Amino acid sequence: MKNPPAELIRRKRDGASLTADQIADLVSGIVDGSVSDAQIAAFAMAVCFRGMTLEECAALTRAMAGSGTVLDWSGAGLDGPVLDKHSTGGVGDKVSLILAPLVAACGGFVPMISGRGLGHTGGTLDKIGSIPGYDAAPDLDRFRAAVRAAGCAIVGQTAELAPADGRVYAIRDVTATVDSIPLITASILSKKLAAGPDALVMDVKVGGGAVLPSLETATALAESLYAVAEGAGLRTVVLLTDMSGALGFHVGNALEVREAIDVLTGRRREARLHEVTAALAGELLVLGGLARDAAEASRRVERALASGTAAERFARMVVALGGPGDLVERPERHLARAPVELPVLPDRAGVVGHVDARALGFLLLRLGGGRRRADDAVDPAVGLVEVRGVGDAVGRDRPLAVIHARSAAEAEAAAATLRQAMTITDGPAPAPVSPVIRRIGSQ
Repeated sequence: MKNPPAELIRRKRDGASLTADQIADLVSGIVDGSVSDAQIAAFAMAVCFRGMTLEECAALTRAMAGSGTVLDWSGAGLDGPVLDKHSTGGVGDKVSLILAPLVAACGGFVPMISGRGLGHTGGTLDKIGSIPGYDAAPDLDRFRAAVRAAGCAIVGQTAELAPADGRVYAIRDVTATVDSIPLITASILSKKLAAGPDALVMDVKVGGGAVLPSLETATALAESLYAVAEGAGLRTVVLLTDMSGALGFHVGNALEVREAIDVLTGRRREARLHEVTAALAGELLVLGGLARDAAEASRRVERALASGTAAERFARMVVALGGPGDLVERPERHLARAPVELPVLPDRAGVVGHVDARALGFLLLRLGGGRRRADDAVDPAVGLVEVRGVGDAVGRDRPLAVIHARSAAEAEAAAATLRQAMTITDGPAPAPVSPVIRRIGSQ
């Protein structure tokens, strides 16, 4: 290595800018193991405190994207655009599970490389990991075959795709270095560029349940993502969406897979979750040339859901990656269920006036549904069912949520936390507000 990692860490710690060559050296050492976990953590912390210029962030993104194989779909025989989506993560965010097969049903191909949960926010990789037999880390041949067969494949990072980010991502999760705009930008876009899409839509969450709770900071991240992606030649739209409460009815890995299946099959759809998913999917259809405008995209999305085509694509994806063939028809047969279910009644009847979504995320973490350390196992069965949101009535026959836990003691502890996380008022319920806050992208 031309530049010793300790020297590069020192330079960044002291506020100096790193050159593209220096960043490339650091990324090379992350891949070959000559940069230790402790040095990665120190570099990440230095970036958290000192930041990065847009040029540094772009250099880090390019270096991590090129640290492994960069997929080229031009000779894969696909008869539609290659499209992708990413979310910065939130509590109950299962949009990717719905969007990938939905876009595939509309003629796109979606090779989606997803990550694990970060801090109190859930990760799509942990959710699909709750599907028995599902290969979330296939080799590239199987990954490509799944995309051809189903039109979509949601997988985690493999040793071949953006391996530098794989190491950095796991360490950020447990070293309080998640909420750095340059590191988030480089992490997201390195994976996306490595997957080789023609266009990308990004969902930047805003609110207590998000990685970045303030609108100002989330907007800065959205603008960073847009600038770096467009600079790399990737057509991109970024939506800022609300994460002031859980997204959807359920929080927890297997529980969210079950809810995604309910959405795809039309059994049940929570309004905010549906609006966010449809907005993101619609942007992708327009970017990919599959719809002329937002109105046509909306019609195509609703037809794909109503016809069952999106659910069928999800089923094909699961089978192509080793999961059960009847998961969509019989999710209860395959998805883990916790032994203890505890309805949590409010202290008094009324209307939910406020939800501390961050507290809900940490509640899931304490139940075992997330990680405190990079090597922690995740319990797919635990979580919250029927979580009430702002404006929902609660009372003796309408609990705040139902806790799914491994033991009665864990359920009771979670119930106490849940009551503190929700404020009950006398009403009236506030008028619904769109969860889509802002759009960043060309018109």
